[in-house]
Amino acid sequence: MSRQGAVGRRERYSLAFVVVVALFVTTLITANITAVKLVGFWGLVLPAAIIIFPVSYILGDVLTEVYGYRAARRVIWLGFFCNLLAVAAIYLGGILPAAPFWQSQEAYEIILGYTPRLLIASFFAYLVGEFANAIVLARMKVATNGRFLWSRTIGSTLVGQGLDSLVFIVLAFVGTIPASAILAAIVTQWLVKSLYEALATPLTYLVVNRLKRTEGLDVYDRDTNFNPLLVGR
Repeated sequence: MSRQGAVGRRERYSLAFVVVVALFVTTLITANITAVKLVGFWGLVLPAAIIIFPVSYILGDVLTEVYGYRAARRVIWLGFFCNLLAVAAIYLGGILPAAPFWQSQEAYEIILGYTPRLLIASFFAYLVGEFANAIVLARMKVATNGRFLWSRTIGSTLVGQGLDSLVFIVLAFVGTIPASAILAAIVTQWLVKSLYEALATPLTYLVVNRLKRTEGLDVYDRDTNFNPLLVGR
């Protein structure tokens, strides 16, 4: 059944919706924590968050495809503030006085500490990438009349992940590493994350089709205002 506009109250707070939102927020916070470690394979150097962060885009696709852009917009902002809360809690935990017998303060600060520049870059990249992903998918759904889901999930990811990688790498490292290294890092992260999503397309199909049947929803954002700040509409 097709629904135009905002998802009704029952659907917004269904168990399936809550589960998808919980998984979305969990992937964001987990990625934020694990990103501190750099891993190397096949000659590439990537943050350890590469194993979980692309999942947030898959879940974002599910939210937009099934529940519509309005619902996805609220969840994106929810994820932002939950991530901010986690960062604040970690920071406050770090500045609290350590017990005399606890010898791991330095390790805590190294692993869980955040430099302001990287933090700002991460938050800006998240908002730009996630909203671009949701808007492109919603508009493509209307343009294709709901057909070719694979084109929407992959197309929106190419845009969203590309902007995410561009914003983060530039804000975090411009002026500190050569321009050629910045370009290589942007392209590498963009391609790896996009390939991840492309490989997950069968799973995305499975989840989307199951949710559409169980929720009785298939939202088309034909008259939606895509302003990211209109959270209450």
